[in-house]
Amino acid sequence: MPNEQYPSLFIPGPTDVAPEVLQAQTLPMIGHRSEEFEALFARVQDKLCKLFYTNSRVYVLAATGSAFQEAAIRNGVQSKVLNFVNGAFARRWHEVSLGCDKRASLVEVAWGQAVTPAIVLDALARRPETEAITVVMNETSTGVCSPVGEIAAAVRDNYPQVLIFVDAVSSFAGVKIPFDAWGLDICLSSSQKALAAPPGLAVAAVSDRALEKAKSVTGRGWYLDFLNLEKYLLRSTTPATPAISLMRALDVQLERIFAEGLEARFARHQALAARTRRWAVDNAFALFAQAGYESPTVTNIANVRQVDVSALLRAMGRQGYQLSNGYGDLKGKAFRIAHMGDRTQAALESCLNALTAYLNRSA
Repeated sequence: MPNEQYPSLFIPGPTDVAPEVLQAQTLPMIGHRSEEFEALFARVQDKLCKLFYTNSRVYVLAATGSAFQEAAIRNGVQSKVLNFVNGAFARRWHEVSLGCDKRASLVEVAWGQAVTPAIVLDALARRPETEAITVVMNETSTGVCSPVGEIAAAVRDNYPQVLIFVDAVSSFAGVKIPFDAWGLDICLSSSQKALAAPPGLAVAAVSDRALEKAKSVTGRGWYLDFLNLEKYLLRSTTPATPAISLMRALDVQLERIFAEGLEARFARHQALAARTRRWAVDNAFALFAQAGYESPTVTNIANVRQVDVSALLRAMGRQGYQLSNGYGDLKGKAFRIAHMGDRTQAALESCLNALTAYLNRSA
């Protein structure tokens, strides 16, 4: 049972991790150039490719998803990149682009609104020399899920030379992302969200086209250099010492994901999201996300009831449920309930019942 000391995490990462996944980290250490590690790496690589629905490759780094935001820019852009910003983490990608000394153009989309194909095509029509675009699929700060598949199709049809970079940090493993079928070039994520593994690993599917582009880009660095990562990937290892314990945990968690079944996992996330949204409306709140673009993994609830969000979060914490305040300027104006990873319907109902009881007491 959740308690105040070890609360059940309904925050948008890190998520709760299964005991057997945590236990995998306690095995004796092995050499990172050993055959045993290479076998582990190969298993993880194969499973990640299946989860990304790709026949290309998935790079794994001891890092967070932000590292692959930077890697995408360093490897895939020599000069001009177009950043679509509809939340805090999309803005971070723009800041990363500027930090890498690129000519980064910013397209502002209101928080709570999705990035749509029309918005992307309009921006590209004004900047046809763009080398790549960046889009956050599931904006954790707002609870908005942009239609990446539709965006990619529009870009491919109208601007086939433009690379498509997607941040799927809080959606990967919670929603189907067919990397090859959609024609994406880079799709990045992290271990601590819908994957429901411990924090500390970043993953990114990378297309042949993006890898080829990297060959002509200067200033790729070393740790994030795709050509360097590819050379070692072909040997089922990494250039630098990997996070072996975390790789073992991820290996076990990926087995659990496939045991559940991918379609069943995606459907469970959709059902949890729908239930959370119904609860919000039934309790006289509003949804912050644009209608039709609500996240399948985290619901951002607009505080139209003007409750004391900080007090609500403290009360829920005492009962063993950790929720999140609104992000940045939305603090106090919204609160977020994450329903990702291995979260069950029963656990969600328990949390929502506790929330309802608190609101009734405070009315």
